[in-house]
Amino acid sequence: MGSAIYRVPRSSDATVSRALLRDAVYAQLCLEIVDGRLRPGEQLHDGELATRLGMSRTPVREALLRLGQIGLVIAIPGRRTVVAEIEPRRVHDAQEVVAAMHELAIRIAVPQLRADDIAAMREANRRFSDALAAGDEDAALQADDEVHAVLVQVAGNEALATILDQYTPVLRRAERQHFASLSGRRSVADHARLIDACEQGDVEGAVHTSNELWASLGRLIDLDLPDP
Repeated sequence: MGSAIYRVPRSSDATVSRALLRDAVYAQLCLEIVDGRLRPGEQLHDGELATRLGMSRTPVREALLRLGQIGLVIAIPGRRTVVAEIEPRRVHDAQEVVAAMHELAIRIAVPQLRADDIAAMREANRRFSDALAAGDEDAALQADDEVHAVLVQVAGNEALATILDQYTPVLRRAERQHFASLSGRRSVADHARLIDACEQGDVEGAVHTSNELWASLGRLIDLDLPDP
């Protein structure tokens, strides 16, 4: 998001490289858990993962720690690390946080939106529509994310973006594995209403539409992932 405010000193380049490796491993493992390639209960061996990803064990271990913090894996010290089951309480918590962060993004971004930002949102919604028609859930989820990502990018709040990066995968995983068809959870018309409100500078209207979108997901969580 945006350009760096300052130049990282050369003495820190090695640290930055390690961080990039760690982030790359985290992103890949997160993706594999979310899309189901790594299934709940599957045991994760840092050595095997390191070999498969072409990395050393250190960034793999660091990535697994981060995944544990958001509840996608469970680490039993000295014994094993496994892909976590989907826990209703974690999904509920993530939904509430993600909804609040998107509301904040709208409040910051809408007064700054330009015509090309609105055009980018409409183009993402067009691809969302095409993906739904084609039954391509992967493409639909990506386009759905891109509609909202414009607002997050324009807001330019790194803390907000970091929180979304951390908790959105928890929701995506539950969506992909448990809920009904994507078309039943979101619609092209919902996105269009959000985009229209943004274009008109209607912050409260955009917030209302966004909150409705996330509330509908919350209702699905209540139906599909009931607490024990």
